[in-house]
Amino acid sequence: MNREDFVMLDQDIVYFDNGATTLKPKRVVDSLVNYYTKHTSNIHRGDYDAAVVTNDLYDSTREVVKNFINCNDSNEVIFTCGTTMSINMIVFGFMKKHLHKGDEVLLTKSEHASNVLPWIRLSEEIGIVIKYMDLDDDYSLSVDSVKKSITDKTKVISIAHVTNVIGDVRDIESIGKICMENNIYFCVDGAQSVPHMKVDFIKSNIDFLSFSGHKMCGPTGVGVLVGKSNLLSEMDTLFYGGGMNQFFEEDGSYELKEVPVKFEAGTPPIAEVIGLREAILYLESIGLDKIHEHEMNLKKKLVSELEKIDNIILYNKNSDSGILSFNIDGVFAQDSSIYLNHYNIYVRAGNHCAKLLKDVMGVKNTVRVSMYLYNSLEDVEKLVDVLKNSKDIFKIIL
Repeated sequence: MNREDFVMLDQDIVYFDNGATTLKPKRVVDSLVNYYTKHTSNIHRGDYDAAVVTNDLYDSTREVVKNFINCNDSNEVIFTCGTTMSINMIVFGFMKKHLHKGDEVLLTKSEHASNVLPWIRLSEEIGIVIKYMDLDDDYSLSVDSVKKSITDKTKVISIAHVTNVIGDVRDIESIGKICMENNIYFCVDGAQSVPHMKVDFIKSNIDFLSFSGHKMCGPTGVGVLVGKSNLLSEMDTLFYGGGMNQFFEEDGSYELKEVPVKFEAGTPPIAEVIGLREAILYLESIGLDKIHEHEMNLKKKLVSELEKIDNIILYNKNSDSGILSFNIDGVFAQDSSIYLNHYNIYVRAGNHCAKLLKDVMGVKNTVRVSMYLYNSLEDVEKLVDVLKNSKDIFKIIL
């Protein structure tokens, strides 16, 4: 699908590492080149023609994001450097002010490090209690497990919409409703879902949503934090400097600008925000439903073929996303990745920053195939053919 838009695919490669980062279409690359060659300027600082163009592109991106994820107001959209930064801003800018010793935060053991470590650090600082909701036998998170985990001390549920190893799609609409009924803050890591399926901020009653541009055909170095207006107004900024203040005086008095500008001190990733704008418009022109259907058709084919190979162990064949984790029996995951690289097949191997998942799966490292819109049936067939011959793996890699 749309493979001609991605110059990197002119090489003889199969790119299956989309969970880590995606390839960039020509229109996104062109938007960066145009900024750097035709209207380079800082934002909200210049009155000349190039600055006006840059301001318009940067500021209009908030409205593009608002429409893409359906939040209430474009001022609820804050630009960050990525999901990790966004979650840290939530934890230390908002939760640190509103949580107290003994308050419970519910996570799962399949969360990415970016949605675990900030909470661990906050527990060290103010004494919150982190609890991990039980996963089902297929390593997914059910609504029933969420309900069973809630106590009168539960103040936050912070989970990925789609996890990056198992690829299970959480029912965030039902979980969001539960959070609303129990006065619980609902934080959603959308890094693996926003690029692949429709996410509705309002309908899912999300309080804070985080995602990254580079996982959705956009540039690296840019991400988004979306928060409800009333919550953002109570959130402290973690960064101070130019652009985000109204004034400051010798006597120490100062006044910050309104949300969202107060959270974007200094020179932001201007080119990257403009590139993110183009990436979102590109994905919308194709259709997220169409992208998700394409990924699932490819995964269904891949699973059906890999099940025929005796030495392939599949861990999440039934998850409703384009992520498939597996191992070659008796082979270290990184060795499998090196073997596939010999045939120009790019995958991810390791613990995928989900280092607690081993406690549930009993497996520390896996090989991950993560699909996107430009992957093809031919890509799947090539991977299957190579894995059929994996009994000769050490003749290749040694």
